[in-house]
Amino acid sequence: MGRILKWLFYLVVLAVAALVVYAYAAPFFGVSFAPEPEPISVPVELDVD
Repeated sequence: MGRILKWLFYLVVLAVAALVVYAYAAPFFGVSFAPEPEPISVPVELDVD
């Protein structure tokens, strides 16, 4: 049981490291994580007497 948990821990650490490397290296490969800007307008009706 301990051997399985140890390998699972190593796998999780490796996956987190790969995700961090991908997040930093992605702009060099043309991948952008920025959302597309779009204007948002909401009409407001004021009940002022």
